[in-house]
Amino acid sequence: MSSARRWTSAAFALTGAISAASLSSPASAAVFNGTAQGISHTFHSTSSNWSGYAATGRQFTSVSATWTQPAVSCGSQTTYSSFWVGLDGDGSNSVEQTGSEADCSGGRAVYSSWYEMYPKYPVNFSNPVSPGDVFHASVTYKGGGGFTLVLSDQTKGWSHTINATLNNPALASAEVIAEAPSSSSGVLPLANFGTARFSSSTANGSPLANFSPDKITMAGGSTTKAVPSSISGGTFSVAWKHS
Repeated sequence: MSSARRWTSAAFALTGAISAASLSSPASAAVFNGTAQGISHTFHSTSSNWSGYAATGRQFTSVSATWTQPAVSCGSQTTYSSFWVGLDGDGSNSVEQTGSEADCSGGRAVYSSWYEMYPKYPVNFSNPVSPGDVFHASVTYKGGGGFTLVLSDQTKGWSHTINATLNNPALASAEVIAEAPSSSSGVLPLANFGTARFSSSTANGSPLANFSPDKITMAGGSTTKAVPSSISGGTFSVAWKHS
C-alpha cells in the first residue's frame, strides 16, 4: 500500500507550492485527500486515514453517493475531516475524488468543498457550505483518460461539473469515505464530526453493497478514530470515536 499524504496548509508553507489565498478554507488552506494508508484486504480492514467502504476486485468506472454535511465540534485544537466519493486510491497511487470538508481552526468550524485528481493539487469551490447541507457527488470515467466529477449542494442549490484527465488510471476501486488529513509528519487530528450519514452509494450503477465492499475502520496505534456501520444497499454511516 502506498503512503500518499493529505497535506495541510503548514505542509504547503514549507514547499511553497501553492498560494493559500487561492483556496477558500482558512482552516485547511491546501488540504489534500490521499490514497488509503495501511489497508490489508480483508472484509473488515483498518486504515490510519480512511473510514467507510471500498469496493475492489474488478474495474470500476463510476461511483456516487449522497451525504449530509456533518457539524464539527471544535475545541482549541486544529482538526480536519472530509467526506467524499472516488475511484482508485485503494492500492493505487492516484484518486479521482470530490467531496466536502469540515475542519476546526482556532476553535472555529470551517466548512468547504473541493475536487481533486490526486496526486495533483486539490481545487476548492468558493460556494458556501453549512452543516446539514445535503450533498450528492459522482465520479465517472468516460474513457481515454477522461473523468467527469460532479458535486452538488442540494440544499443551497449549487453544483459543479468538472472534466479532468489522468493518464492510465487504474480504475481498480470505488469508495465512499470519511477521511482524516495528513502532513509530511503523519496523520493529523481528526475533527469531531459526530456521525456522517451516506446514502444512495453506488458503483458501476449498482448499490455499493452488491460488490461486498471492504469495511474500513480508521485507527491509529491502539486508538479507534472512526467506525463505519454495516452497509445496506447504498446506506451506511461513519461515527467519530476519538479526537
